[in-house]
Order: sequence, then C-alpha cells, then structure tokens
Amino acid sequence: MTPTVNPLFVAARAGLSRGRIELRQGFTNAETLWGYFFPSVILLVVMFFLRDSRVPGTDFSLGAQTLPSTLGMTVAFGGLVSMASTLVIEREDGTLLRAKATPNGMLGYLISKITMISGMTLVSVALLLVPGLFLFDGLTLSPGAWVTLVWVLLIGMVATMPIGAVLGSLLSNPRNMALVMLPVMGLIATSGIFYPITALPGWLQGLAQVFPIYWLGLGMRSALLPGAMAAVEIGESWRHLETLLVLGGWAAAGLVLAPVVLRRMARRESGSSVAARREKALQRVT
Repeated sequence: MTPTVNPLFVAARAGLSRGRIELRQGFTNAETLWGYFFPSVILLVVMFFLRDSRVPGTDFSLGAQTLPSTLGMTVAFGGLVSMASTLVIEREDGTLLRAKATPNGMLGYLISKITMISGMTLVSVALLLVPGLFLFDGLTLSPGAWVTLVWVLLIGMVATMPIGAVLGSLLSNPRNMALVMLPVMGLIATSGIFYPITALPGWLQGLAQVFPIYWLGLGMRSALLPGAMAAVEIGESWRHLETLLVLGGWAAAGLVLAPVVLRRMARRESGSSVAARREKALQRVT
C-alpha cells in the first residue's frame, strides 16, 4: 500500500523550494543585488563619518554604537516593509490568485515568501556586520555575544514578518506602500537607532518601546556592545527579559492575526478583481 503523504507537508516543502529558487534568482538580478548593496554601503558610510563622534557621557564611538542598532533596523525593515511590499505587488499581478487556486497554495505561498525574505534579511545583516567588525573598534565578539545576536535575529524576524504580511494584506495596490513606509521611518527615527534614545523626550521613549524596532536595536546592541554601554540605555540595563517578552508578544499577535487576515484577503481575490487592478494600473501609466 502506498503511504499517504500529508498535503500540508507537500505544500510546505513546495514553499521552501520556491522560496530558495526566488532567493537564488535574486542573486542573478542586477537590480536586486543593487538593492542589497546600496543601502548597506550608505549606512556604512554614515557610520564611518560618525566614528569620531562620541556617545554622550562616554568615550565610545557613536559610529560603533550605531552599527548594531542598524542591524536591528534592517531586520525590522525586512520583516515589515519587504514582506508587505512583496505581498501587495504579487496580489496586483495575480500571483496570489494563482496560489489560491492550488490545494494548500496559500500555505506554500507564505512559506516561500518567509523563506525568501528571511534569506534577504540575513544577507543584508551580513553586508553590514562583516565590514562593520573591521571598521569599528570596541565591538564584543564573544561566544555569548553571537548567541544573543542569533536569538534576537530569529525572534525579530518572527515578530515582524507576520505583521508585514498583515499590512500588505490591507493595501489594495503598491502605490499605497507609503502608508507603511512613512510610519516605519518615523519609528526608526524615534527608536534610538542613530542616537541614544535617552536623549529623546520621555513621551517619545515610551512610544518607541511599544513597537519592535526599538527592542530589536536594543537586543543587537546588547549582543555587540561592551556591558558598560548599557549605562546610556533606558534603566541603564540591556533588559533581555523585556526584549524577549515584547518581541515574543508581537510574534504571538502576528501569528494569530496574519492567518485570519490573509484568509479573508484570499477569499476576496478573483480573476475580475485582478483584471480591474491591472486596468487601473494601465490607465495610470497611460
């Protein structure tokens, strides 16, 4: 008797395979490669020019202090913005409709996007981290530092990608991505990524601590900066437990909410809705 294969397992395996293929194809596309390298180069240049500035109240380089913060920003940006933009673009071009039409196609589709965006995020983090370790002094490279970096990275992706999928599901076309980009950029500016958050007004500090971007930056700083640098953080502590709880809370909320929103969006997808969006896009072009 032929053994029965679980259809969910088949869909998950197909999604992993598709995600790897899409990621590999990205490395052969000049535009995609430029999208990897250009932001990383710009950030490294900015941090390099900050290397002679000092974190207020310390002798530590502001450029070195900013490096781990930008790693957290990169994880958040990949999970929130890249996931949302991918979903809304492929909703408009009919990719999502084709996935819906196959058995367990939405599961396979989501796994493929998670695989691809996770790979993109890891590459972006490496493009910042590897050169940064050579450019800036004072960073911690102990085994414990790498363990902290890995768990913050993993839980950060889980905390942001489902929320990114929810945001992408709520947008009707790619031209509405500013509704995601602008709030994310605002949170980056107020989350202590490029300057210690303790220099900001108290109400902004409180607002930043609600969202995952601040905690991702804090977690990365706790991994790569010397322990003495905790003195410039809120509470003069790295707050690992709070980081785990807040990011875990966002991950749980996203994992509960995303399937509900995505199923609702998929039910509304049809050939006529895709054709109508294409027609509107053509009218805007012409």
